This record gives sequence, structure tokens and C-alpha cells, in this order.
Amino acid sequence: MAVKIALPKGRLLRKTAALLQKADWRLDEYHSSMGFYRPKSGKFPDLLIRVFHEKDIPIQIAMGNYDLGICGLDWVEELLAKYPSSDVIKVKDLLYGESSLYMAAAGKSLDLRQNGAPIRIASEYPNLAEAFALKNRLSRFSIFPVWGAAEAYPPENADMVLLSAGGTADIAGYGLSPFGQVLDFSTFLIANRNSWGNKHLDKIVTSILNALPETSKSVAERNDDIPFSNTGNIRAQKPGKDIVYLALPDGHQQQQTVELLNKAGIKIDDYPSDIGNRRPKIGIDGVTVKVIRPQDMPLQVANGNFDLAITGRDWLADHLAQFPSSPVKEILDLKLRRVRLVAVVSQELPINNPGDLLRFSAGREEPFRLASEYVNIADKYARENHLGHYRVIPTWGATEAFLPEDADLLIENTETGRTIARHNLKIIETLFESTACLIGNTGSVADANKNKRIESIVKRLRTAAGNE
Repeated sequence: MAVKIALPKGRLLRKTAALLQKADWRLDEYHSSMGFYRPKSGKFPDLLIRVFHEKDIPIQIAMGNYDLGICGLDWVEELLAKYPSSDVIKVKDLLYGESSLYMAAAGKSLDLRQNGAPIRIASEYPNLAEAFALKNRLSRFSIFPVWGAAEAYPPENADMVLLSAGGTADIAGYGLSPFGQVLDFSTFLIANRNSWGNKHLDKIVTSILNALPETSKSVAERNDDIPFSNTGNIRAQKPGKDIVYLALPDGHQQQQTVELLNKAGIKIDDYPSDIGNRRPKIGIDGVTVKVIRPQDMPLQVANGNFDLAITGRDWLADHLAQFPSSPVKEILDLKLRRVRLVAVVSQELPINNPGDLLRFSAGREEPFRLASEYVNIADKYARENHLGHYRVIPTWGATEAFLPEDADLLIENTETGRTIARHNLKIIETLFESTACLIGNTGSVADANKNKRIESIVKRLRTAAGNE
């Protein structure tokens, strides 16, 4: 049986590629500009290689879908914090990609008593955040999982954050103070426990280990912990009753968003920001702006942390699929970044429509597998199409790599469909079209203290988007 290895995209790609080049793997395509997630090795022609977001790799290893993987130790520990018996073996520190997880807050000190209110912790690492809270005996706490940009949440929307940073200077650059160093980590070679005992992995593993440097310190040898401190009395700021809180998207949506704001006559400074500022100034009195991930916006608006947000209709639909009675609604179609949400299968399968999909899934002993960033839409799709026994596999990008070996169907977004076709995949159904939209909290929209400002923003954006 062929050996399978999962390699990381993103921040670890360049150094991982350099390591494997030194190991003489002779990969045909594994570089920062690649658009294909199935490289081949000239040294190990029978090795099956797939490229994933590194957060997905420990899960793939634990499930036994892959024998070996390379990823950050942070994501391994995030998995083990919740599933300590997972079949993941930490084989070797690869001695690059060093960073740390810090618990941080907006002030120089933090009162963990909070006068009876729960401590709110936002993080991409919710399992490690919960483990930290339990270890430090926080009597009441709430964990808020986010897709990223955790540093933007204190002090208004969270009391503490658990986030990755290269050092305390990076934390200070976010305007935060570190209160504890939770984990030092670097890049690790990991393996599935069963594969480690039953498959011949020695040649592949040895080639990687022989390419390692001999001088750098491993994670276990680094010792610059910051002891946890809980003294003082700083409190999260309470939102003003008449202040309108607006969330704007980070990432590739920023340029189109700022162009729309300019067209609407809304001046905004330092957005997009060259220095990573997530609190740009907006030229409207009584309006405060934060820049966060579009994926997080519907839940944040529903929780009352923001009154308005600009996100994609796809993320609003995913939220409402999980919480149909959520107090968040679409206010205005902004007609930006039009994409389709589609159901995708391998070209090799005899499936061309949902009817074929139903016949394909019928009578299977193993569960039908749907992979998607849109886990709630995928779950709803499986139920509505009566796919029987199924499993939704959450992903964090590079979803095309999952078909056909690790999933039967993808729920994915696409503008042209060219990327899907390039990966030997095909679209069997379009679920809906998605564009950027302005969403709002229904309570805020009806609030007499905020309604006038909200209506002014909506009117200006409606004109700019050509909806009048």
C-alpha cells in the first residue's frame, strides 16, 4: 500500500520545500505560487503527496487518511487538547517555523474576578484556550472561536486572547500585553500511530531527518516562559449606547470595500493598513470600526459585538443554517465579489447531478464524506439531498486537495470554475450566488439610539452600490 504524506501550504511552505529539496525529493510542484495540490516526488515516485492548510493536517493524520504529515506543533496540540487519545505521534522537531502562543489582554493587568462576569477568551485555538482557563482555575469563562485576527477583539469584544506571535514585541505591536506564554512551538514531522507500527516509512522519514540542521535548539530546549499574572483591575470597555460598531473585512475583500466606501463619500483612514492596524478611523461621528475576518462576522453581529458588518452572503447563509432564528439579517446587497457556492465531485465519478449523487450514496457501508469550509451549509445540503449516513469534514482552505481520496463531495465557492476544472473536478450543482452584503443586528437596527446613524450608513452605501 502506498505511503501518503500531507504537506503544508501557507507560512511553512517555503521552508518545508527547502528541507525536502535538501532531502533530494525532487518535487515537481511545491512552491508559493502553485495552484495544484498534488506534487510528485522524483525520489519517491510511489509516494502520494497532498498539500493542505496546516490546521487540517493533524486531523487527517489522526483519522488515518495520511501516514505522515508536516505542520506546526500548535495545531497538533490544539487537536490533542480535546482528543488526547488521537492516533498522532510527534516524530521529530524539524527546527523551523518557531513561534509561541501567548495569552494576552488589552491592559497592563487583568482582574480575573470580573465582578462575577465570565472571562471572555477569543482564539483560533479554542481547545488550548479552554485548557488554559481550566488549568488556571478561572471560575467562569467563555471561549469564542474565531477564524483569525484574535488580536482585534480586546477590550470591547473579549477580555483575553490566545494567539500566535514571534515574541512579546509582536504582542505589544497589537496594543496588547502578554499574561502568559502557553506554548513554544515549531514545525514537526508527525505520523499516524497505526501507520508508524505497520507501514514501511523508514526511507521517507530518514531522508527528512538526514536533511535537518544540527545546531538549532528544539522546542523542548527553549525556555523563555512568561509566568501567568492575574493581578490588577482592568475591565473590558462597555459599548456606548449610541455608538454604532461596524466590522469591515480583512484580506482580499479590502480593496473593493474601500472603493465602495469612497464612492459612498465615507472617508476611512489606514484601511487597508500597511502596519496591520485593525481599528481604522472612519469619517462618521459616533461610528467605530474594527477589521476582522468575514467568516466571523455573522456570529459577532448576532452576539451584539457589532451592529453592522460587511461580509459575504455565503458566510451569512452558513451562520443561519446553524442558527435559523439568529438576530442577524442582510440589510443590503453591495454587489461586490460575486461567487457561486457549488457542489463539486471528482471527474472520475459517474455523477453529474444531485440525482446521481443520491444513487451513489445509497447503500454504502461507510459514511458519505462532505468536505467544506461551510460546514453548516454542507450539513444542510446532505440532509436536504437525503444522503443517508454522512460525515462533514471541516476544512480551512485548499479544499480541492480532499477529492477524491479524502472526501466524496465538496461545497466550495468559485468565480469562474477554472480552479475546480484544473484539479480534475466538476460542478454538479450551484447552490446559490453570493456577493458582499451589509448585515446587521436586528436589535441594533430597531434601537432608537442607533437607528439614525445606521440609516445614514445604509442610505449612502445603497446609493454607492447602485441599489437606487
